[in-house]
Order: sequence, then C-alpha cells, then structure tokens
Amino acid sequence: MEIVVVIVEACIVIGAIVLGVRTGGIGLGLWGVVGTLILVFVFRLPPGSPPIDAFFIIIAVITASSAMQAAGGIDYLVSIASKIIQRNPKRLTYVAPLVAFVFTVLSGTSNIFIALIPVIYETAYRNGQRPERALAAATVTSGLGITASPVSAAMAAYLVLIEAKGFTLPHVLLITIPSAIIACLVTSFVQQRVGKELKDDPVFRKRVEEGVVKVPAALQESLTAVGTDGATGAAIPVAVAEKRGGGRSGRDAPTPIVHEVPPGGRTAAWIFMVGTLLVVIVGLFPALRPAFPDAEGKPVPLSMSIVIEMVMFTAALVIILVRRVKPSAVVEQPLLRAGFVAAVALFGIAWMADTFISANEETIIKPLGELIQANPLLLAVALFIVCGLTTSQSATTNTLIPIAIAAGLAPGVITAMWPSLIGVWLFPANGGQIASVETDLTGSTKLTQVPIWHSFTIPMLVSWVAVVVSGLLIQLVIPA
Repeated sequence: MEIVVVIVEACIVIGAIVLGVRTGGIGLGLWGVVGTLILVFVFRLPPGSPPIDAFFIIIAVITASSAMQAAGGIDYLVSIASKIIQRNPKRLTYVAPLVAFVFTVLSGTSNIFIALIPVIYETAYRNGQRPERALAAATVTSGLGITASPVSAAMAAYLVLIEAKGFTLPHVLLITIPSAIIACLVTSFVQQRVGKELKDDPVFRKRVEEGVVKVPAALQESLTAVGTDGATGAAIPVAVAEKRGGGRSGRDAPTPIVHEVPPGGRTAAWIFMVGTLLVVIVGLFPALRPAFPDAEGKPVPLSMSIVIEMVMFTAALVIILVRRVKPSAVVEQPLLRAGFVAAVALFGIAWMADTFISANEETIIKPLGELIQANPLLLAVALFIVCGLTTSQSATTNTLIPIAIAAGLAPGVITAMWPSLIGVWLFPANGGQIASVETDLTGSTKLTQVPIWHSFTIPMLVSWVAVVVSGLLIQLVIPA
C-alpha cells in the first residue's frame, strides 16, 4: 500500500511539472507550490525546506544584472562580442560559440546571446557561410556558460547544495569551465561539417529564386544560376536573379554592425564584472571571509551564499549611484522580469521536490541512490531529460542533485555531470532557438515536425557528451 501512495504522490509531482511547463513563465513555480500544497494537505507530508538561499542569490544577481542593463552595461558587452565575431569571419563557427559561452559566464544569463544572433547571422551570410553552423553551435554553448558562471541562477542553487559536502565555488569552476571550453571546441569542430555548403543548399537556392533573400557577394562567383526565367525558360545568372529579387541583406560591400553603447555603459559593465571577480576571489580564499562559531563552537567561514548576496546587491547599488540610474528603471528591465520568473520557478519546483523526497527517503532515496551508485551516468541522463522537460536549470538542479548527494556520489563526479543541464535545448522552446530560426533568412537553421530533431540537436548532443566526459576526467585531478 505504501508503494501505491508513493506512486500517486509521484504522479502529483510530475503532473505539477507538466502543467507548469504548459502554462509557461512563472506558471512552473506556481504549479510547484500547488503541488506542495496537495502533498501537505491531502497526503499529510511534512513540508520540505524552501530554497531560501538560492532564491535570494538569484534575486541579488539579477538585480545587479538589471542595474547594469539599465545603465547600458549589457549594450557594452554586446558591442565587444559583436566586434570579436565580425573580426573573425573565417573562423566564425569556432569564435561565435566561444564568445557566446564567455559572455554568458560573465553576465550569468544566456539572454545576452539573443542580442548577438543578428551579428552571427549577418557575419556568416555576408561571407557565404551556412548560418546554421555558427548559430546553432553558439546557441547551445551559451547554455554551457550557465554551469560555469559564478553568478548564474543555476550556480546559486548548486552551491547551496554542494557546499555542504565541502565542495566550494572554486572546486566547481575548476571542473565546469575547462570542460565547457573543451565542449565548445569539439562542438564547433563537428558543427563545421554539418549540412551542405550554403551555395549548394536547395532551400537557400529556392529562397533566392523567390526573392526572400539575395545572394551574398561572396557567393556570386561560385553560383552561376539559381533558377529559370519565367518567360524564356533560360537559366538566370545570379547577378540577374539578385536584381530581380527583393528580400533583405543585399550585396553591397559589408559594413560593420555597430551596437550603440549609452554613456556610462562601460563603467556599469566593469562594476558588475568586478563584483563577479570579488565573488570568485572570496571563494578561492576562505580566509577572506569572517568566521563565526557553529553549533559546536568551531569557527566556520561565512557561507558563500551570503557573500554572493551581499556583493551583488552592493554592486547593484554602486551602479545606481555611480551612473545615476533611476531605481524604477532597474525594475523595468527585461532581465529582472526573466530573473524573477527563474526565482519563482526554482522556489516552487524545488520546494515540491524536497517535500516529496524528504518524506519518502526510504522508499525513493535508497533505491534511486543504489541505482545511481551502480550506474553514475544515469545522473547525467536524468539531468539532461528533466532539464529538457522543465526548461529550468535551477529547478532541475534542486530536484536531482540532492538525490545524487544522498546516493553518496563524490562531489567531483556530480559536478562533472551537472552540465548535463545542456538538455535545456532538447525542445525548441527557448528564446535563443526561436530567434535563431527566425533570423536566418537562408532557411538553414530550422525546426522540424519532430520536436526533438532540429538544428540544435546535433550540437546539443555533442556538447553533452564532450562536457561530461572531459569533466569526469578533469575531476580526477581536482583536490577535494
């Protein structure tokens, strides 16, 4: 009978997640709270511990990010990334993914990547390259930056859980950053060989013929014809077809894409990055943190959760004061809205998961723990799939990492598998994916009728395997 009750409770948890995903936005978190309510009042389970620390870390970081955005700091970062991408057109498939990764690490959010999509597309198109290669690879690798950023929402959730095992922020970054860089390079290498060359792509040639897109100057010599004349049936040379066609992105000499940076944007960005650097330094050197006696009277350094909250809230205030940003403008920023959604999703789903798991430790934790202990790679698979279903890295972290910790897996092994959150790209339900498809007028970046098979599937799978394998190898030499 006990097993039946647990199965019913599990159905409530899964049902709340499914309904939350279908509702979208903060609906994921709200359904999580409703699921918790049902577990507590109907099944009489003691409520679990809500993720207070992780919630406020997200709020602190996103407040600082929004202050930076209001002051033009995001525009400054985008302008730098844009210049780097446009200066390396021949190595675009390698440069764009690395730039997307690095700037996600610095900002703590992959939302910054969306602003780079037009730059990546135009750079690929103007140079006659297949845009899908760089766009899909960069979209995916921007997700790797989430588990390598000291100020991301997912990192906030992860640190709260893993610090209890003596694994600190520096330990995590020493595994996730190099493994992610390796994954970026491997993904770029594979992606460079995906699909036909743009000049040979039938979808692109058809779009040229229809006037949706013009032939870039870089391809005019290699392409001799793209269709036939409606009146004579003769082949139309590219130059003629281009003149007859409408579309966008003409053949004029490429002009740099310039992102205007508001006055003070550079200062705001540097204040935010200094705050991020301080978090890393304080994490590297525990002696810099005040120590307070624990329950046994032993001095323990201040928790990194509190440090992150203090530093990032302070960074937000410094940006507001130095750049004279109106507090009301900070609240209106898209980043703050996105961060609030992430915080609510984390709160609701994590609270529900903790309630369910804590009340059924003997029934759930022990069997799952033994299963994961016998087959550790199952953790990577679970993280990948659950993140794809919930599209929330932080909520997935709070749901599955406690099970891995309870199973007795080494913190280094757990950390190596944690970037499996790259599964967030499993379904084309994210802004970066949709924006990439809509921006690519050549039609090379696409979705299909099969939800899990799209332009992002191959780079996602390659990144997943590469980051986990390299992470498992790297963690072997990281001191615990």
